[in-house]
Amino acid sequence: MTENASEIAKGQRFEFGKNWSEFLSVVDGHRIRRAEEALRNLLGTYEPLDRKFLDLGSGSGLMSLAARRLGMRVVSFDYDPSSVACTKALKSQYSPDDEHWTVLEGSILDDDFVRSLGQYDVVYSWGVLHHTGAMWHAIERAAGLVAVGGTLVIAIYNDQGPWSRVWRTIKVIYNRIPSWLRKPFVVLVMVPCELRIAFVPIVKLKPMAYFSRWTREASEGNRGMSQWYDYVDWVGGYPFEVAKPEEVFTFCRGRGFSLEVLKTCAGDHGCNEFVFSQRS
Repeated sequence: MTENASEIAKGQRFEFGKNWSEFLSVVDGHRIRRAEEALRNLLGTYEPLDRKFLDLGSGSGLMSLAARRLGMRVVSFDYDPSSVACTKALKSQYSPDDEHWTVLEGSILDDDFVRSLGQYDVVYSWGVLHHTGAMWHAIERAAGLVAVGGTLVIAIYNDQGPWSRVWRTIKVIYNRIPSWLRKPFVVLVMVPCELRIAFVPIVKLKPMAYFSRWTREASEGNRGMSQWYDYVDWVGGYPFEVAKPEEVFTFCRGRGFSLEVLKTCAGDHGCNEFVFSQRS
């Protein structure tokens, strides 16, 4: 049994790879184009052609595929063997025999593995480092993989104070209950969240503004992801750590990075997104 499987069996880790395996069934050309667009928007005027791109915690492999389609040379890795299998499956389907896309299994907390990776023009890790169980150490390792003049793209769960402790409890419960109860549990957690989101459109007599979130277009989110699988990932995603935007900014600035883009979740639950550049 792998370390990842052992942690899952003990209720200490969410089955990220299983969630991504289910998500692969809904990946199509439209979602891929949305992922390309999202990555292009994050990088701004950055010219991606022939740059080295590291997808740290590749999950489904969707963003790796997007980076490859933008012309970057890609290395993807994940700690979860099922996530690695997902990335390999996506590569096999959309970019077979591609010598400029490598998929690996490894941990950002593994010293020897990290040393073997080298450095990259873009290090991308969206919603991953807070699931390692050692977030700040993981961020430091990720930053160390960025080449001089390169770009670090990370998304870290927002610190909501007491509410973050509530969410941590929810995640612990999800990972400890029997598997057959988990989908109903996600729905149970979703209902009050969705009612809050629906309140304003309903009061304004514009209910379709709410229901449009669950249409094909809206449900793909800003990275081509699915509304449902995002919910499962959010409710179950454990280990779970959080940080205030200013904490991430200060931490990365102290390691030679300048903040280029910041997109917050406005104090809500979810991720704050950061794009840092490595000062030359």
